[in-house]
Amino acid sequence: MVSPRTPAGASVQVVDSIHEDGMKLIDGTPEAIMALRAAQPGLRVVPVVFYRPALAARPTLAVAPRALAAAAGTKLTVRVVSAKDGSPVAGADVLAYTNFAARAGVEGTTKKNGEVALALGGSSKKLERLYVYPEAGFWSLLSKRVTVSNGSTLSLKPLDVTLVDGVRFFAGASTLQDGDGVTVGVVDTGVDTGHPDLRLSGGFNVIKGEDPGDFGDNGEHHGTHVAGIIAARGSAPKGRLGIAPGVSLRSYRVFGKKGGKSPGGTNFDVAKAIDRAVADGCDLINISLEMLTDAENPATPDSVIRDAIAAARSAGVLVIVAAGNQDRGPVSFPAADERSVAVSALGRKGTFPTGTSESGDVAGPFGKDKKNFIAAFSNIGRAIDLTGPGVGIISTVPGGYGVESGTSMACPAVTGFAARILGRLPDIRKQARNQERSDAIAQALFASVRDLGFKPEFEGHGLPS
Repeated sequence: MVSPRTPAGASVQVVDSIHEDGMKLIDGTPEAIMALRAAQPGLRVVPVVFYRPALAARPTLAVAPRALAAAAGTKLTVRVVSAKDGSPVAGADVLAYTNFAARAGVEGTTKKNGEVALALGGSSKKLERLYVYPEAGFWSLLSKRVTVSNGSTLSLKPLDVTLVDGVRFFAGASTLQDGDGVTVGVVDTGVDTGHPDLRLSGGFNVIKGEDPGDFGDNGEHHGTHVAGIIAARGSAPKGRLGIAPGVSLRSYRVFGKKGGKSPGGTNFDVAKAIDRAVADGCDLINISLEMLTDAENPATPDSVIRDAIAAARSAGVLVIVAAGNQDRGPVSFPAADERSVAVSALGRKGTFPTGTSESGDVAGPFGKDKKNFIAAFSNIGRAIDLTGPGVGIISTVPGGYGVESGTSMACPAVTGFAARILGRLPDIRKQARNQERSDAIAQALFASVRDLGFKPEFEGHGLPS
């Protein structure tokens, strides 16, 4: 593999290796790589590809409109508070759109006193949309066609961990024994090792230069949220249960510490994590990641991850992957790999409060039950195998609980269903670790589904139970 950050004139150097006789991560100049391929024509040299957590994207802003830019010195201040007691909410991102289609508007982040100054060019302004995204502990806010004035107060609803969100509605009640005998690997940003609702049996950090034993949350909170959906062991009224709390949960961190030297998230990192999870005896691997793409780097099959998934399946391990969040775009890689189980995101009206950003994720077509929908952000297509709840999902984050949406959330929901099912099938768990075993796990998962009334490109086989 060739890193895009190779310094000019450098020779080929091995940076990292999965096995002594296996895949290598190398740095080298184009000339050096050409010489290497000429010397060893059978060698495969492929580029580094980057991945990111498969969260639903927040709305973005383009440049501020001229009228606002010209009056940038004229600001109005709004205050964001808790709807419960009026206390200030610090660190909340506020996006004010004067023209949503053109992505025109301004943004800011609340201070300790909950206030943010918005350069809207006057003491009062009509907005097409107003979004507020808190860090944790609260639901987001979405207001359409609203007027804000200097001194306006915006109230956020605190999270209630007893709420029946999409996961709890579709999964029903869990027990602490659900998933017993099953080992699940979470390939992600790391899992908080100190959260009272989570019990980790181990893990590994693949990032070069970091402590391999530091598989805890890297500061992004994504992997902790994913892990809680699968296996949280909290109890009401202050905690939550995941779908399969009885699993042996392992964390494989493929992203560097937030603000650290190495961002990680490469195909080499992910492949190394998959290999390690297989070696550690995982039965299921959850990958809530999608390929990082842009106009110059469109989504294409990644042979590095493809080979890693194939090896996992050959070793009796089922790999479950988020389909991606490009607003009904084609299924992202690695979910698009035919050996993975690709998961789209399902939502249900009434499982999140009105007036939150989740209300913007509701889109047709609707299922047999008209409250059910496939999220507007979810990728779809023939590669979809299953669907899972992924809109407005409450789960663990360092220090408490947060709400997130994305195929990142739907994926661990399906992994939790798979673990619950496999926990009740000791004969499959005892099978030799080969392709027949991973096929048997997949068949049991597919046999459990409920048809929600969507076309296959939206729900695949359906929702597991």
